[in-house]
Amino acid sequence: MTARDAFMKTSAESLLREPVLRVQNLGVTFDTHRGPVTVLEDVSFEIRPGEILGVVGESGAGKSMTGNAVIGLIAPPGRLSSGRIFLRDERIDTLHGEDLRRLRGKHIAMVFQDPLTSLNPVLTIGQHLVETIRQHLPLSERQARQRAIDLLAEVEIADPAGRLGQFPHQFSGGMRQRVAIALALCAEPALLIADEPTTALDVSVQAQVIRVLRRVCKEHGTAAMLITHDMGVIAEAADRVMVMYQGRVLETGAVRQVLDAPAAPYTRALMAAIPSLSAPTHRLPVPEIGAPVAQALPQGAAPVARAQAEGPALVQISGLSRDFDLSGSWLARTIARQPRRVLHAVQDVSFTIARGSSFGLVGESGSGKSTVARMIAGLTRPTAGSIVIDGKDRWADPASAATLRRRFQMIFQDPYASLNPRWRVGRIIAEPLEVLGLSSGPDETAHKVQEALRRVRLSPDDLRRYPHQFSGGQRQRIAIARALVSRPEFIVCDEPTSSLDVSVQAQVLNLMKDLQDEFGLTYLLISHNLAVVRFMCSEVGVMQQGRLVEAGDAQRVLTAPGHAYTRGLIAAVPDMHRVRAG
Repeated sequence: MTARDAFMKTSAESLLREPVLRVQNLGVTFDTHRGPVTVLEDVSFEIRPGEILGVVGESGAGKSMTGNAVIGLIAPPGRLSSGRIFLRDERIDTLHGEDLRRLRGKHIAMVFQDPLTSLNPVLTIGQHLVETIRQHLPLSERQARQRAIDLLAEVEIADPAGRLGQFPHQFSGGMRQRVAIALALCAEPALLIADEPTTALDVSVQAQVIRVLRRVCKEHGTAAMLITHDMGVIAEAADRVMVMYQGRVLETGAVRQVLDAPAAPYTRALMAAIPSLSAPTHRLPVPEIGAPVAQALPQGAAPVARAQAEGPALVQISGLSRDFDLSGSWLARTIARQPRRVLHAVQDVSFTIARGSSFGLVGESGSGKSTVARMIAGLTRPTAGSIVIDGKDRWADPASAATLRRRFQMIFQDPYASLNPRWRVGRIIAEPLEVLGLSSGPDETAHKVQEALRRVRLSPDDLRRYPHQFSGGQRQRIAIARALVSRPEFIVCDEPTSSLDVSVQAQVLNLMKDLQDEFGLTYLLISHNLAVVRFMCSEVGVMQQGRLVEAGDAQRVLTAPGHAYTRGLIAAVPDMHRVRAG
């Protein structure tokens, strides 16, 4: 090797060792009418080429605020109050206007949590990609189109050329997220910021997105900042992890080091609050929001004891099926002779739920879980089969259906979308009492509403506030209070914790168990988080393409599954505890 070759090799290796991003003593302050409020303080870290840095913490810890500060998205009254940000040794925190706009997309790209909100619904996927490519690279229309096809292939979209002409709504959630990653890679940026990119995805699609993200970073040498509250995702995707709390960095280190031997008591408490497939507990320790950082929480919980509920089944589902006619109009079928197209969304599903127990329904997106819930709730009529609740057929007798409505409630995935933003909390919780005629007057209604709030650990003073004045976990508590105020026996919970961070999820799950023990509630829990189902449920059913492929005791099904699909589903779960054991 000549001296010049040795020098070039040494220079290239040195370049690879140099950080792509360096953040030094970053501070962010918001100027309010009550004075300045510091939301980030003394945040320092760096990311090297091809490295994925996972950033974890509770809601409000400063994770997304740090990402926004790096890309220059802190809007007034917020401002950078201290520190410096370097991208490839060039200081970028001082950039403004056109210089900052050129930085975004070309050198720093961002992938948001919900790709549907970041993709224009009236533009095709090809228009999104080609426009972004030509914005940052000097390519012709034909060259940009070819690069768009190559990018879709790179993120594992089948038939990329054919998909260019389709719109975002024609893609599944996981495919839209991969399109968002392709968009972010259009100009081969040095840094990729991914803000909760897998939160709303089921486990198998989540595994696909993690695989694509890791491969893209390694092959392109792209540095990535992965913001998430899912420690399982961190365990499988990240090289290093940074734990944040109340706008500060508690600890930073290699993933194995932080997961196996966390230095900060808060980090240990955060990991203890995560439900596990391999080591279920009866109760989850909850990190106290606002508590001193040094405060350690009690570790370890008693082994879970699952007592089978006695007595007859409260809910009996027999041969349940639902078909959707996707055929064209009558004119298209008769004149154009288009064939009839039928989607078999649910096919011959049967299971029972014992009184006072919890039954979990799991499966990928599109497997038919929510359709089953809608039929049980009376929102969608079954094509075939029966739904019997406490001896009364849900659909056979209108009078029985009206009676059952008083004994049945539902908790939805997004509490903010299910709560009327124009109503105060008192009116929101009182609505079931008024609609179902369960109150004799205003005094009784007020008493029942205050009692429901106390049950979910909220103050009666919260009655006068609006939903936007609460955190995500508090809003979910309000949704639970609304479900409880009519004293139901059976509650369908459709992804009740998927949008919550680790500590708030633990609070809500513990609360649901407490309420079940106190009032003998029966739950149907629909979730793509198998660890949550393992924690909450005594029995579980696994759905695939509209069919129930396996059902039985939760411990048996989730630890020794008999069906190949269930085994694949469990293998795709990014479970922190299982990864640590490996």
